Order: sequence, then structure tokens, then C-alpha cells
Amino acid sequence: MKLLVAGGDRVDAGKTTFSVGLLAHTGARGFKPRAGNNYWFDQDDYQRATEQGRLYGKDARRLAAASPGDDRPEDINAVHRLWHPSPGPSQGLLGRTARQFVVDRVGAADGVGEFVVNGTVDVPESATERLPLDAAPRVTSVPDFNDLMSVMHAEALAALRGDIEAADRAVVESYGDIARPLQGFEPDAVAVVEPGRARFYDGRRYAKACQIATGGPEEGRLEERVESVVDLIDRAGAVRLPALDTATQKDPQAVADAYDHAYDALLATAFD
Repeated sequence: MKLLVAGGDRVDAGKTTFSVGLLAHTGARGFKPRAGNNYWFDQDDYQRATEQGRLYGKDARRLAAASPGDDRPEDINAVHRLWHPSPGPSQGLLGRTARQFVVDRVGAADGVGEFVVNGTVDVPESATERLPLDAAPRVTSVPDFNDLMSVMHAEALAALRGDIEAADRAVVESYGDIARPLQGFEPDAVAVVEPGRARFYDGRRYAKACQIATGGPEEGRLEERVESVVDLIDRAGAVRLPALDTATQKDPQAVADAYDHAYDALLATAFD
């Protein structure tokens, strides 16, 4: 059984809280293929990871902790990107306003992973001191970065896809409001989560809609937005989600109890 949790809102949709409760409800292993955080806005998470010589975010940490076994965040998260605010009109190397890519951690080789550095920005001193960046490739143009990602990132994501396929039960969480975090992944069912509600979709139809939204299986950009995809298919159901206090959000079993009606509906979609 493979389940995908995607977000209906770009920020703070509630995907990770929904996902950790789903892990407790099903006993599945959690995955976060792509993730990122911001040096400025996620300083506590950045410090926690880099003080260990590592780079990961709180979403992958929460999913790993809620999964059976002893996964590290890097084991379930193939690519983690560190961003930094970018004042002014510049869009930086990746064409994003208000933020610029600083460092990618790719894969989990030797428990830490490999790194890629943006050679057009100043890397925080703490990152250069704590992370093994001296030998990391530095990219200064989009074509160079694309060439590197077609090898390093693609290999790490393919390896993680193999882990997902091998798992008896897997919950895969997307990022932002991106419809799918992993090329070629077809879930049994999809939950689109946003504040106050969850919508459910047949996984095969959702995967097909992802292909249609980007022109076909070979043209998929992995950046199709959730709403562009779900506009193409009928939903299998929807439920309201109650707001949860901080203490409940931190306890996967408490989330499972609060959202059990949603998880039952999602599983019914998967086995329909």
C-alpha cells in the first residue's frame, strides 16, 4: 500500500502533521523525497542539523521518528535544499524571488550524504565550518546545475523510489503545493491536505492527471501544482479536519485519534 500526502496550500497546509498521524494509524514507513528549509526562518532546525555535521529539516525528522525502525531523516529524504533570503528584485540562480539556493544535501551516503554548493552566493560561515563542503561541486549557472542534478539528484531519488516500492506500506509526503515529489511514483490513493479539510483521490487517476498536466510521462517537470492536477479528476471524497493544539500535533498517536475518520476514508479510497 502506497499513499501520497500533498498540500492544497503552498505553505503550512498541515501535510506533515497529517502524515505522522497516518503513520501511527497504519504502521507505514514515511518518506519525504524532497524537502528544504530557510537559513533565516528555520534557524533552530538548521542549527540542530548542522551541529551534527548534517543537513535535514523538521518534516523529515518528524516522519522518521514516527516510522517503525530506526530511520534517520536522510534515509527517507533524498534531497534537502537550504535556502537563504534574497533581498531586492534578484531571483538568484534558480529564479526564485525573495530566496536563493545555498546548499543541497543529496542522498545519505555514509549517513551524511553528498553536497552541492551555489557558487554565486555567500555560504553562511557556520555551514562551511560544520558541513563537508570543501570538496563539494560548486555550480554557477543553471545549465551546469541541471547537468549535475540529472546525475546526482536523479540517482538519489531513484534509490529512494526503490525503497518506497520495496516497502509493504509507505506514506510519501510531497513539498509545498507540488502535486508529486517523485517521478514515476503511482500511489494507491492521495490525500490533498489544507487547513480545515482533506480531499481524497484515486492514485492511478491522480498519476495520470499529473502526466496530462505536464504534457506526458516524459515531459513531467515535477513542479505541477496540486490544483492544476485535481482540476482534471473527480475526487473520491472529502472530510473536515479539526484544528489541533501544539501538544496534539507533537504526538503521532494523538493525531491518529483526532484524524481517524480521515484516515479511514483515505484507506477506503486506496482499496476501492
